[in-house]
Amino acid sequence: MEWLSRIREDIGSIMERDPAAQSALQVLLCSPGLHAVWAHRVEHWLWQRGWRLTARMLSQHTRFWTGVEIHPGAMLGRRLLIDHGMGVVIGETAIVGSDVTLYQGVTLGGTGNPNPDEHGKRHPTVCSGVFVGNNANILGNITVGENSRVGAGSVVLRDVPPNSTVVGVPAHIVYRNGQRVLITDPHDVKDPLSDALIALSERVEQLEALVCGARVNQQPAPFSAEDEDCAAYSEKLEMLRDYVSMGGGI
Repeated sequence: MEWLSRIREDIGSIMERDPAAQSALQVLLCSPGLHAVWAHRVEHWLWQRGWRLTARMLSQHTRFWTGVEIHPGAMLGRRLLIDHGMGVVIGETAIVGSDVTLYQGVTLGGTGNPNPDEHGKRHPTVCSGVFVGNNANILGNITVGENSRVGAGSVVLRDVPPNSTVVGVPAHIVYRNGQRVLITDPHDVKDPLSDALIALSERVEQLEALVCGARVNQQPAPFSAEDEDCAAYSEKLEMLRDYVSMGGGI
């Protein structure tokens, strides 16, 4: 039977990818992420056939018992591993490929829809083989390419190419096809802090240009101040010569 083979496939996948899984029975009884995926298959089946209120009610029960919230409209691939599970949220139009790993606190959500009458795709597509670290947020109608990795706590707002590693808020690429990606231009990081750094760098360059120009036009006079002090002191001594014997008679 197909459903029984899918259950075996899911348990076997967790046994291979989760080092904490010690037996198939333990996975069957103590894996809330797996229970959420199995429940979603029923809820998605009802959602596609128009039983949407029933599907939503069942998904709320699943959320209560597992800590994982998967909208019945989301499309999930095979062998999805939701490790630990608590706090995972997968939106209505999200698409998740096969052999994807999601850790606790991951959100596959939207960025907010300004047009309430528009019901198009507003959640991400996570391709096959993607690894998403805990508390990462992938937001909007974007695509995370195959075999990519999203660092823990990252906020992904743009498409991620295949075979890439992204980290940060907002996320930027640090590895691609096994090669380190160095950021030399602050424009590559799209956040308010990078904009402030760019403006500060430009201002520093302007001030350096002004200082260098002033130094070129200024005549060098390194001892002018010392010469003026010596002249003033000598003049003062001459004025006091009529009143002071300068040590005479000692």
